Amino acid sequence: MLVLDPVHHDALVAHALRGFPLEACGLIAGDEVTENGTGTVHWFYPCENAAASGKLYTVAPRDHLRADRDAESNGWQIIGVVHSHTHTDAYPSSTDVAEAPDPAWHYVIVSLRDEDPSVRSYRIVDGVISEEPVVVPDRE
Repeated sequence: MLVLDPVHHDALVAHALRGFPLEACGLIAGDEVTENGTGTVHWFYPCENAAASGKLYTVAPRDHLRADRDAESNGWQIIGVVHSHTHTDAYPSSTDVAEAPDPAWHYVIVSLRDEDPSVRSYRIVDGVISEEPVVVPDRE
């Protein structure tokens, strides 16, 4: 499960919309993911898509370093990556699966296909995709 407060939920959706028609990306930080896989987001770091593409993303290395350093200075760690799908469902593509760097991470996808963006989160371990609930307190 991924717990995402309304402020960070809105920030990652807004970042995806600002990045359109390119895919947007960013990193999420929080406390260490619990044994049952729950991650609580304390901060969203909007990042540049170094690929500058509407079909794939690459988190700019300097943005990744900046996020790592800031998270560490706050006692957090990077617990996942966020990116947008500009014209498809919020489901990991084969490229997303192949490039998933950490089995402990949450892989959050914002779909801009429909009028109202949708946010979904996944765990990707050894190429196996498992959707997890996204909980936004005060919006349920």
